[in-house]
Amino acid sequence: MAGVTTHRDGWTLRAAVEADVDALVRWFPEHEDARRWAGPSFRYPFTRETFFEDIRWGYMASFSLCDTDGLLAGFGQVYDRDQRIHLARLVVDPARRGQGLGRLLIERLMEAGRELYPHDAFSLFVYRDNEAARRCYRSLGFEIADYPPDMPHADVCDFLTRST
Repeated sequence: MAGVTTHRDGWTLRAAVEADVDALVRWFPEHEDARRWAGPSFRYPFTRETFFEDIRWGYMASFSLCDTDGLLAGFGQVYDRDQRIHLARLVVDPARRGQGLGRLLIERLMEAGRELYPHDAFSLFVYRDNEAARRCYRSLGFEIADYPPDMPHADVCDFLTRST
């Protein structure tokens, strides 16, 4: 797995640990929050055990964005999907939203993904009603692409891609 990457700005992207996921649980007090983040198949209400299972902990590269004090500010996962680096379960601490951290998280995840997979393209899914996320992804050059035929939820989600 990709190592720790600390930049001059003090933000660090590192491999996520269980304590990070324990902190994430508090970021999803409502079913709608969890659905927007992890999709409609994410079980809610969740337990610690189902949370870890539903994010496929241990099967997918998981990363945490941390501030200069080492506090969790964002989380995301990457995996290989159809010759692209796929970004999944992207989230910024609700108390820190609106500060550009979503963009920072995605940029750092793309760097980490390049270390893990030999691809020059990226992809992600986003709910059509998640306008803040859609704006963020568009600002990073992601565009709507044909929805993969093997995936559910085409009625409520878009599939976005970006080439390097």
